[in-house]
Amino acid sequence: MLTPLPRTPSFRLDGRRALVAGASSGIGLGAAAALAEAGASVTLVARRAEALAAVRDAIRAAGGAAEALALDITDLAATAQAVAAHGPFDVLVNSAGLARHAPAIDTAPADFDAALSLNLRAAFFLTRAVARGLIAARRPGSLINVSSQMGHVGGPDRAVYCASKHALEGMTKAMALEWGPHGIRVNTLCPTFIRTPLAEQTLRDPGRRAWVLSNIRLGRLGEIEDIMGPVLFLASDAAALVTGTHLIVDGGWTAG
Repeated sequence: MLTPLPRTPSFRLDGRRALVAGASSGIGLGAAAALAEAGASVTLVARRAEALAAVRDAIRAAGGAAEALALDITDLAATAQAVAAHGPFDVLVNSAGLARHAPAIDTAPADFDAALSLNLRAAFFLTRAVARGLIAARRPGSLINVSSQMGHVGGPDRAVYCASKHALEGMTKAMALEWGPHGIRVNTLCPTFIRTPLAEQTLRDPGRRAWVLSNIRLGRLGEIEDIMGPVLFLASDAAALVTGTHLIVDGGWTAG
């Protein structure tokens, strides 16, 4: 008699609805493509309607299901209304974020406020809005906030960015504890420097680029494809017991 073997939980997302914020480019675009490829129906959110439409059309052309929703998630009332109207969503990937790097001693209050407004305040209320919809519908879900390796270490000229991402990590843990009884998982994805428009402000400086590469033990910059599998894992049943934690995709940076 053969020994019965356990089966690997599915990475498929057929029948599930996903909301991806910051979906017009970079990590958000990669996350949306990965979720759609796995069978999810994806609602794409960002401020730029034209760019969103292009991503939506590309996903549809590849056989996926996608809708575009132009929205500024720092507008908390509009965001809550949109999530309530279009949800509930089984999966959230919040990839919206910004960085205004400067020495801490020179940081302007306006730059501090802008970074914290999007990276933390908007993230809090977007995550809450999606969780509210799931709780009302009595459905489980997976909520993923894109943090950073800089949510776990420090870096030059990054006091404000690090503050926002360290806070995001704590927020995620607390939400995971609160919503776990509802079957809602909350985690962060923490990439290193990925080739995106946001990272370009650092990578175009030869000295900064050398600093980045010297800290990535695998010896290369990240690509959008490097975050697609990790996003899919956290969103899927393969991560059914994973909550209140972080998945670091940093090429070994924080291991040092």
